[in-house]
Amino acid sequence: MTEDKKQSVNPDEGGKETGARADATQSQTAAPHDRPAKGRPAGGGAPLPHLDFATFVISLNSSALVQLGILENPATGQKEKSLPLAKQTIDLLVMLEEKTRGNLTSDEAAILKSILYDLRILYVKEKA
Repeated sequence: MTEDKKQSVNPDEGGKETGARADATQSQTAAPHDRPAKGRPAGGGAPLPHLDFATFVISLNSSALVQLGILENPATGQKEKSLPLAKQTIDLLVMLEEKTRGNLTSDEAAILKSILYDLRILYVKEKA
């Protein structure tokens, strides 16, 4: 733990806490209008989707589809192909499958297996 993150009470500040604990307390006691609403991004846009394993895997799938040039890059509006990045994302999903084996629900395992199958087929087609 670094020196500036230690919890301490400074007698010169009337016993106020300093460091990590004070930072956490300040963020918890921020005025409600200073914090984003639950499920909403800080910018006040549309609510974010519920975050779970399936949403995470689908997000990685979307990234791979952009990298394969199948979907438009949302930042540029153009279809851009990067097969090395697509392979890396597919490999990441494979690693995730291996590391979570036996710990997923049947639905989670099925969606991961299905997405990996589809991405592998698309990758081979794009590589040829």
